Amino acid sequence: MTGASVVSIEDLSVNLGGRTVLDDVNLEVKEGDFLGLIGPNGGGKTTLLKAILGLVRPQRGRVLVFGMKTEAARKRVGYLPQKSLFDQKFPISALEVVMMGRYGKRGLFGRYSPEDRDSALDALSAVRMQEHADREIGALSGGQQQRIFVARALVSEPDLLLLDEPANGIDSSRQRVFYELLSELNEKMTIIMVSHDISAVSTYVKKIACVNKRVYYHNSKELTAEDIEKAYECPVEMIAHGVPHRVLREHG
Repeated sequence: MTGASVVSIEDLSVNLGGRTVLDDVNLEVKEGDFLGLIGPNGGGKTTLLKAILGLVRPQRGRVLVFGMKTEAARKRVGYLPQKSLFDQKFPISALEVVMMGRYGKRGLFGRYSPEDRDSALDALSAVRMQEHADREIGALSGGQQQRIFVARALVSEPDLLLLDEPANGIDSSRQRVFYELLSELNEKMTIIMVSHDISAVSTYVKKIACVNKRVYYHNSKELTAEDIEKAYECPVEMIAHGVPHRVLREHG
C-alpha cells in the first residue's frame, strides 16, 4: 500500500427531491484506509457512497476515484448496498449469486467463462463460504447470505470496497468474526463502511468520519465530542474507542 489517494471529494453538495442531503463535503481517503462512516439516519451516509459510485449527480463540487471521474473508476469499486432484496424461494445457488458480480466484465448477456467460475470460488473462499457454493441462497442464514453478498462485491476484484451496513442480518454473536474478516480484506483493498454500530466501528476501522449533511473528519480514528454533537444534534459525553460501549448524556 502506497498511501496514494483513492477517493478525493471537494466542496460536494447533493440535492435529492428538493432537499440538500450533502453540503460542502470534503474528504480524502488513502490507499489502505478502512474508513467507518457513522451518523444519524437520513444524514447522507448512503448518498455519500452513491456519490463515490457516480450514482447521484452533485449540484456542486467534484468526486475523483483513483484520480478519475467516478464512472471511469467504477470497475475498480465493489459495492454492497444496505439491503440485498431477492426472492428467498428462487432456486439459485450461492456460487451463481457471486458470479453475478462478473456482469461488469462480461456484460449482462455474456457467457460466464471458466475464469469467472474460478474467480467466484476464490471470492467464496475469501469469505470462508466455499463449502456452501452449491447451496441455494435462500437456505442460508442471514449472516451466511451477507457473506455471499460480500463475495459478490469481491468477485470483480475491486481495489475499493464500499459497504453499507454490512452487518445487518448477522447475529450479534457472529458479528465479531465478520468484522475480523473485513479487517483481513483490508490488507488487500481500501474499505469504506457505513455502520450504526459505533462500538464495532471504533474497534475495527482505522479512521472514522461523522456524516450529517456535512462530514466531520480529521483523518484519524478520533472525533471530538463537539463533532459528534454537531453530527447527531444531541449532547454526547464520550465515545470510548476500542471499548465495546459508549456513554451518552441524557437528552430528549
